[in-house]
Amino acid sequence: MTQDTNAKYRHNLPQLGDAVLLTDGGLETTLVFHDGLQLPYFAAFDLMRTQGGRKRLEDYYSLYAGIAAEKGVGFVLDTPTWRAHGDWGPLLGYSPEALEKVNRDAIAMLMSLRERFEEPGRPHVVSGNIGPRGDGYDPETLMEADEAREYHSAQVRTFADAGADMITVMTMTHAGEAAGIASAAADAHIPVAISFTLETDGRLPTGQPLGDAIAETDSLSAAPPTYYMINCAHPDHFRDAVSKGESWTRRIRGVRANASRMSHAELDASETLDDGNPAEFGREHGELLALLPNLRVFGGCCGTDHRHVHAVAETCCHRKAA
Repeated sequence: MTQDTNAKYRHNLPQLGDAVLLTDGGLETTLVFHDGLQLPYFAAFDLMRTQGGRKRLEDYYSLYAGIAAEKGVGFVLDTPTWRAHGDWGPLLGYSPEALEKVNRDAIAMLMSLRERFEEPGRPHVVSGNIGPRGDGYDPETLMEADEAREYHSAQVRTFADAGADMITVMTMTHAGEAAGIASAAADAHIPVAISFTLETDGRLPTGQPLGDAIAETDSLSAAPPTYYMINCAHPDHFRDAVSKGESWTRRIRGVRANASRMSHAELDASETLDDGNPAEFGREHGELLALLPNLRVFGGCCGTDHRHVHAVAETCCHRKAA
């Protein structure tokens, strides 16, 4: 049985109502390309090993929390734990016990930041971030839902026990793994948002249309995800896919788009950062507001930084609860 004594919003997530919340941008690309840090396996959680690394993460989140304060809205604090699970941890020398500790410590760090930045009317939701077992761009191995449920359950339980309000699952490439994590979250009695990676044609890397992936994930899960998100694609890549007003589009409550219009193959091969045009990036989110009526969470993914999120906030934060 999980303990949720410290889970302030687990049973009343503000983004399920009218509240607009910002979140951060491209953590890993910021650390690598802007800060010049070595980040083996793109594993930002490894910075938690040292006091200096943790301070860098705290400064990163604080910058974005400041934008939310400026705009008078809440914030989703996502842990830097996208890689902090079974297959990736050992590559960096982490035992299962060490992985559990770093996931707990990440939740504790964000709870401390919430104490610093949260004010009445501006809720700060603490979310445990989970990434795919494999590559977030290329589903070289497709997982069945039951296999994914078992594989991801340790990280899910750790977040739930540590008092996270929710779990955010990033860069999912196929429905089976997404459904497995949703089922693990149902087992732990914690809400979960599933965010799919999309290609330049607005489809998942498997070729499956987004609406079909949402329907399949809902049907395979022990309990459907609380809501869905889109990440790791430029708005141009998925605008047409969500433009027909189909009922599934109302399940989408968050967007963390890429700054670049490049394909994932091009991004993978690039040795320089394509950060696009932050002002244009912000304006493009206005079109998404018209197409996705339940959008409430806004941030960024690859190539984005505080400039992009600030520009998105300029466009989107007028839609906040009165």
